[in-house]
Amino acid sequence: MSEIKVASRYAKSLLDLAIEKKIEKGVKDDMQLFVDTLRANSEFASVVKNPIITLDKKRSILRALFEGKMQNETLAFFDIMVNKGRADVLPGAAKEFINQYNIHNNINTVKVVTAIPLTEASKIDIINKVKAIIGGEVILNTSVDENLIGGLVLTIGDRQFDASISNKLNQLKQAFS
Repeated sequence: MSEIKVASRYAKSLLDLAIEKKIEKGVKDDMQLFVDTLRANSEFASVVKNPIITLDKKRSILRALFEGKMQNETLAFFDIMVNKGRADVLPGAAKEFINQYNIHNNINTVKVVTAIPLTEASKIDIINKVKAIIGGEVILNTSVDENLIGGLVLTIGDRQFDASISNKLNQLKQAFS
């Protein structure tokens, strides 16, 4: 079974437990802390995925880093994953938990790429327009790509709207050739 499927199944089980215990927001925050820690510390990420490091050592490292900062259920989840020899799946399971939590709570992550940085007013306008179309809460991630020349590329889930000048120029170029 692929790592993505395994991670998805573990994340779904944890989400079901968190919903049952009414602690889903806390567990989501725990998973975000875990993902952020992995991103910030490549050595920690290597330890989690390394099959040579003993299960006891991994468990003690996770406990040392997160005990008192996370829900007991999250720490128990980490223990289960490590005990089953699935510590290497933890990063994927944490990311998948966040995705499933967002879907369950109708939270949409929207990515906007522009040629120049967006103003706060523009960000608010985009958020409001996206909310009007798809509903729910919107988390806006922005980035800058000067190659767009102007306009923007908006990505919501697996849908993309490309209103960049570079895209329009490419369409014209194809139409003339």
